[in-house]
Amino acid sequence: MEFKFAHNNINVLDLARSIKFYEEALGLKEVRRKEAEGFILVYLGDGAGSAHELELTWLKDRKEPYNLGENEFHLAFTTDDYEAAHAKHKAMGCICYENEAMGIYFINDPDGYWLEVLPRR
Repeated sequence: MEFKFAHNNINVLDLARSIKFYEEALGLKEVRRKEAEGFILVYLGDGAGSAHELELTWLKDRKEPYNLGENEFHLAFTTDDYEAAHAKHKAMGCICYENEAMGIYFINDPDGYWLEVLPRR
C-alpha cells in the first residue's frame, strides 16, 4: 500500500484576501473549488507540476479570527531565487521571523499562519 501527500488545509477568515496573498507572496493559483451550503473549499497549486495542494476552507458564518494556539506548525516552501523572494516579502511587510544562520525566514499569511521560505538545495 502506498500513500502520497494530497493537500494541507487551513481555515481562512477572508477567502479573497487569502487567495490574493498566496498568489502574490508565493505564486500559488486556484486550481479548483468546491462550494457547499456552509463553506467553500479552494485548492491552490504551484503550477510547477507538484501534486501537493493547499486547501483553503472558508466557513460562511465565521466572523472571528481563528485561534492558532502556539502556532507550532507551519508549511514550508522552497525557491530557486531566495534573495528575490526575501526582498519581495520584505516589501510586502509579511516577514515575521528570520534565522540568517540557518538561511531561512518565515512569513505570516493574513490569518497569522507561519510559512517557511528556504532556498532550494
